[in-house]
Amino acid sequence: MGPLVKLIATLYFYVLTFRNCPAGAIARLAGFGILRFLWFLREEILLVLATSSSEPALPALMTKLERLGCSKALVGLVVPTGYTFNADGTSLIDASRLFVAQADQHPLTLLQQFTILGVALLTSKGRKRCSGSCLYSARRHHDGYSHHTGSGNGADSRIDRFLSMCRAVVNMIGNAVATLVVARWEK
Repeated sequence: MGPLVKLIATLYFYVLTFRNCPAGAIARLAGFGILRFLWFLREEILLVLATSSSEPALPALMTKLERLGCSKALVGLVVPTGYTFNADGTSLIDASRLFVAQADQHPLTLLQQFTILGVALLTSKGRKRCSGSCLYSARRHHDGYSHHTGSGNGADSRIDRFLSMCRAVVNMIGNAVATLVVARWEK
């Protein structure tokens, strides 16, 4: 479990620092502070963490973005489109399968690693995401896993909830920031 705990800690550290630094810089350029914005969305973030899905927070997120001054038409276009196509959290978690395979003592070839990365980037677009989808996508899509009966999947089942929480929060925050940035640019 030690390597899996390190994986979870690394992912959350990445999300809190490297992922949010560019979002913070973009927010600053658009005229708002990322930390204050995240505080404004705290209830939605907690809901997403509790359910491991960004879907339940969608109506409240859209309402709050409208309260911030984003037009209803813009919110109605950008947020649902982002939920479908801007799934950077999903790509991040799917790519973490590389580390899960190593933690389970199943090294992958360079070709398998690039295949997993490519599949993670391609399949994150338009895929239905719900709690447990990280585990399902690893079992279904990644050739590097399919020939290891029981490997990777056992590790995933132990940490899937934490991966899903991270995925959902990253997706929701990314879409919320994108909506507010577009609204600011459009005045």
